[in-house]
Amino acid sequence: MKNTKSKYFYNSSICIFSLCLLFSSGCSLISVSLVPPVAPLKETTIMGKGKDKILIVDISGIISEEEKRGIAGISGEPDMVARIKEELKMAAKDKRIKAVILRINSPGGTVTASDMIYHEIEQFKGKTGIRVIACIMDLGASGGYYIAVSADKIVAHPTTVTGSIGVIMLNISIEGLLQKVGIKDTSIKSGEHKDMGSPLKTMSEEERKIFQGVMDNMYERFLGVIAENRKELTPEKLKSLADGRIYTAQQALENKLIDQIGYLDEAVDLARKESGLTKARVIIYHRPGTYKNNIYSQLTSSSFGAINLLNIDLKTFVRSGTPSFMYLWAP
Repeated sequence: MKNTKSKYFYNSSICIFSLCLLFSSGCSLISVSLVPPVAPLKETTIMGKGKDKILIVDISGIISEEEKRGIAGISGEPDMVARIKEELKMAAKDKRIKAVILRINSPGGTVTASDMIYHEIEQFKGKTGIRVIACIMDLGASGGYYIAVSADKIVAHPTTVTGSIGVIMLNISIEGLLQKVGIKDTSIKSGEHKDMGSPLKTMSEEERKIFQGVMDNMYERFLGVIAENRKELTPEKLKSLADGRIYTAQQALENKLIDQIGYLDEAVDLARKESGLTKARVIIYHRPGTYKNNIYSQLTSSSFGAINLLNIDLKTFVRSGTPSFMYLWAP
């Protein structure tokens, strides 16, 4: 019995000593990551046959450079801009890819992220000569439409909502609320307008004019991008359409904002025709571990691609407190 007790205490001591070593500040025996590393994209054929390929690129949800995060804020896949650049880079290296379809379902997003994706698509087209077809699903508004005009042809579903051409600055003022609870802004600034747009005070008329000037420049850029790619629209006609209103697919077609009304499989047929192909495989790029088997399969996790205006607005205000310039339909 004595030997058994001694053996028990000896083994316990060894375990305790080992744990002390393991968790001591100078010990780094084991490194455990709770988040699996982001794997490279892989190719999956979802329909069709043949050697030539048509790639579907997914542009869903708020257009942003924000890194995609999963449960409890844990880092997920790369942000939308980085992912699309990665897909286009892969496509440019594959000589079998003859066309790209942009599958768009977005109310828009930040001015810069929308412009970056537009720029990447334009660069891709210039370097490869590959035809690009945009297919707008439920929603292709504001920044979503901004990206769509980079395509050679735009197809919209019969139930699509598009348009909302313009810029909006998301800003709030909580000065009145702070006064009610006895809180006063005592910020120190180097110049009169250094804190312009702060939610802690009411915006002055002069500040409003300054912001309006910035927005006017961004608005003119939006019009310029459309005019460059939709040659059939006169400047006068475009200006009349670009007052921020939304359009149905039929209205967009009548106003020459899109080229045809059709479903995603008709966009595939158009891509094949525009590229001079009789047959081709339709492919997507996605991360390993996700199941994709048809042209409607979501290319990103639903939680990552969800259109959640409240979520993005709150993150913007909480993190910076500064105004956000958006190509966004935000009713």
